[in-house]
Amino acid sequence: MTQSTLPESESTLTKIIRLLRWDKPAGRFILMIPALWAVFLATHAMPPIPLVGVIVVGTFATSAAGCVINDLWDRDIDPAVERTRDRPLASRALTIQTGIVIAIIAFACAGIIALYLNPLSFWLSVAAVPVIICYPLAKRFFPVPQLVLSIAWGFAVLISWSAAVAKLDSATWILWGATIVWTMGFDTVYAMSDREDDRLLGVNSSALFFGEYATNAVGTFFFLTSVLLGLLGREMELHIGFWIALGIATIFWFIQYGKLRQEDILKPYGQIFRQNVWIGFILLAGMITGFIF
Repeated sequence: MTQSTLPESESTLTKIIRLLRWDKPAGRFILMIPALWAVFLATHAMPPIPLVGVIVVGTFATSAAGCVINDLWDRDIDPAVERTRDRPLASRALTIQTGIVIAIIAFACAGIIALYLNPLSFWLSVAAVPVIICYPLAKRFFPVPQLVLSIAWGFAVLISWSAAVAKLDSATWILWGATIVWTMGFDTVYAMSDREDDRLLGVNSSALFFGEYATNAVGTFFFLTSVLLGLLGREMELHIGFWIALGIATIFWFIQYGKLRQEDILKPYGQIFRQNVWIGFILLAGMITGFIF
């Protein structure tokens, strides 16, 4: 096993920040994006500012809780994976008891924030908790654990949309579907970097499930995302601003698919994952301007 490259003088606060993944904002933003899509679309780009603040803080708290739960379940698996062996619980830089306390605090913060929401949104938040807790276990028995993560991401759409207008519309479910397949796409890319480690450990991932067709699966997921967002644009009668953003996103997804198809041994998995954060924000800008021009 490779020796840890982390400095021994690392502070407890820094370890906690790494446990919460706040040192890696891309993964936090990529959960926030579907929630922001939902609240801006549901309100025709005029959401109450306090509600936007609640959604932003709520996604950070929920994401933090999910990361800690994930690391608690995987504390004996992560040390065997190159990408995760230096995580605080895997490296024993933090104790299990500390991880449990931090998870409880994160869930408590998310719960307090959820009290601001209407009853429908609140109970959708409650329904999301078992999915968040069980996702890390899914890789042990479910062949496509990324689907469980995608469903967890989909709750961000349902909660935020209902928080804005106290109901779920047909457009909500189209956006939910787009979020599911988009998440399947970028998280399958993310899983590709761990394929060999996961195979040796005997855990499941969508990258292993699709095998030699994983790249085509990613391309299909991104294509379906584009199609569903196009249907959403028609359903909500969005204007040219949205279609320009969707066109840019689709071009990026096509380029990413092309890179994954290349024969290079070293593929830009991390880069593609991070690019999808920017793609998400481009689409958000298009959804906002789509109600204006």
